Amino acid sequence: MTRPQDTDTPDLEDFEPLTEADEEPSLPALELDTSDAAPASVARGAAAIRTYWKHAPVGPGVYRMIAEDGEVLYVGKAKSVRKRIASYMRAQGHTNRIARMIAQTASMVFVSTETETEALLLETNLIKQLKPRFNVLMRDDKSFPYILLTRDHVAPQITKHRGARQRKGDYFGPFATVWSVNRTLNALQRAFLLRSCSDSYYENRTRPCLLYQIKRCSGPCTGEISHTDYAELVQEAHDFLSGKSRAVRELLARDMQEAAEQLDFERAARLRDRIAGLSAVQGSQGVNPKSVEEADVFAVTENAGQFCVEVFFFRTYQNWGNRAYFPRADRSLTTDEVLGAFLAQFYSERPAPRLLLLSTPIEETELLAEALCQRAGHRVEIAVPQRGEKRELVEAALQNARETLGRKLADTASQTKLLSVLGEAVGAPGPIRRVEVYDNSHIMGTNAIGAMIVAGPAGFMKTHYRTFNIRSEELTPGDDYGMMREVLRRRFSRLMKEAPRVPLPHPEEAKSSEAKSGTPEFASVVSKEDTDATSFETRATHAPQDEDAFPVWPDLVLIDGGRGQFDAAQQVFNELGITGVTLVSIAKGRDRDAGRETFFVEGREPFHMPPRDPALYFAERLRDEAHRFAIGTHRARRKREFTKSPLDEIGGIGPARKRALLQSFGTAKAISRAALADLEKVPGINAATARLVYDYFHERR
Repeated sequence: MTRPQDTDTPDLEDFEPLTEADEEPSLPALELDTSDAAPASVARGAAAIRTYWKHAPVGPGVYRMIAEDGEVLYVGKAKSVRKRIASYMRAQGHTNRIARMIAQTASMVFVSTETETEALLLETNLIKQLKPRFNVLMRDDKSFPYILLTRDHVAPQITKHRGARQRKGDYFGPFATVWSVNRTLNALQRAFLLRSCSDSYYENRTRPCLLYQIKRCSGPCTGEISHTDYAELVQEAHDFLSGKSRAVRELLARDMQEAAEQLDFERAARLRDRIAGLSAVQGSQGVNPKSVEEADVFAVTENAGQFCVEVFFFRTYQNWGNRAYFPRADRSLTTDEVLGAFLAQFYSERPAPRLLLLSTPIEETELLAEALCQRAGHRVEIAVPQRGEKRELVEAALQNARETLGRKLADTASQTKLLSVLGEAVGAPGPIRRVEVYDNSHIMGTNAIGAMIVAGPAGFMKTHYRTFNIRSEELTPGDDYGMMREVLRRRFSRLMKEAPRVPLPHPEEAKSSEAKSGTPEFASVVSKEDTDATSFETRATHAPQDEDAFPVWPDLVLIDGGRGQFDAAQQVFNELGITGVTLVSIAKGRDRDAGRETFFVEGREPFHMPPRDPALYFAERLRDEAHRFAIGTHRARRKREFTKSPLDEIGGIGPARKRALLQSFGTAKAISRAALADLEKVPGINAATARLVYDYFHERR
């Protein structure tokens, strides 16, 4: 969202908009500051921008800068798109980042909007969708968990919720982590005895479940509590989550005192336990402010070219947790630019609270506040407090941001060292930036899946994890080697199609290109380490990308298995012509003891690493993470198969009709034996649908 900044340049207002009768103005010569970009490339890109600039809209809108291969390089917005585009063609003063962006631009796309606010909202959506290389990008875009108190059932349910708010009810949050939601829900169940079971489970109960026995539910499913009394519990829980915790505690304390005076000690004990549950909720929230009812606190810090944004959530005068983000941003950007871009993306799919507290002022505060107001439906204030409790909250968030970024940098340095040690141990020809680890999981060939986990300098890259459903009908059930071949063939065939590798030129060709242009072109840059002629036959590079971007091709592939899996993987690599990727297989030691693993690498005899070697520990850690991911995915698939119903395979039978059929007949087996006339009598099932169900089961027979 943050636009590139220029320094020592005229104001954008100096460029007057063109009318149809105007001629093209005379612009300064293209003598750009291109310390990190080839002058010829920058001039070529600026010429392309100048061509599109003639037709850029005069009013507000969004523009996209596109590379020759169609990649979107940058998405920006402007009050006057034409004036903004003109700023990219100035004679000098561009930062290296802007010069690189201009050099790679081949075309542009414009979208006009009615207002600058609409342009901001559209820009944010496009950034999240297209993920341009030169924009500030959020690395973690998962939705936050909420507590949902439903309103679509006679006995409302309290449960954890994440995602779109499609169900009718009251949503309380956001919470920073699922762990904090689970902890709070457990305490709320003790305090208010609300049901957490699903509606279908509730409808089919004939006696109270275990939660009623351990005093975590009041048992409305079997009439252990009347609907009127249960509604009072729901209202108390709603009041507590809405910030009226003191009133709820005082009411419960008063009821407990009355019960004790009436010698109803059992009821008094239950109320005492409920008050203890409320205390657990409030006590687990950490530092609770006295003057801030609802706010999100943002603090940003920078160190060694890395940025960290720490977010604290305060609702109903309670601290509901915090989360750290590490946005991808160019080193030349300032913290206020990063924070401004981050905020627009952060609230693109979630409602904003009434108050945002920031550690540093940002540009276009009023514009951002107006955009957030439109999305949230209420007034949103953005402030940088200077004193008082609000300033203390910001300082606490800033301190957490500094400490979190320090730990992140330390972990990254340690991870980079481990990658280097592992690369040396297995004989990798160059530095390792991306490791892919593969494993299979199945039971006698059933529910077979393949799993891929990815690691890099920042640790495990879980957004890059992938699973593969083994679907080849030619495989013998339980053929681990065949499964590995299928997984690797599908993975690298797709990778070669989506990100083809371009061989590096011969050193003499590279020198010739450099002599002609003065600076190597982006696709031809060769490091000193790559001057060996043999390296040009095996190594490859991808399309030009940001040097800090995580690579799409692995430098090291680690297979969980022995000689058989290694040979299967090597066969796939030979079939596809994959070179420049180090292939390693790790077999479990005798009696499956850790520390006795055998490693298989092409061109070497199988070998063992010393028991205390850091490379061995790191390889075991990678192998165990792949095994955990594969086992978890296999179990989830197996669980779905256990609960799968034949009704799911009938076209036209959705959840509502499936529920109606099961409520009428009890089981899918009984439905399969039902007569056509009986199926037609089910509420919500017409004659055509009944015929579909009847024909499905009887044709199968």
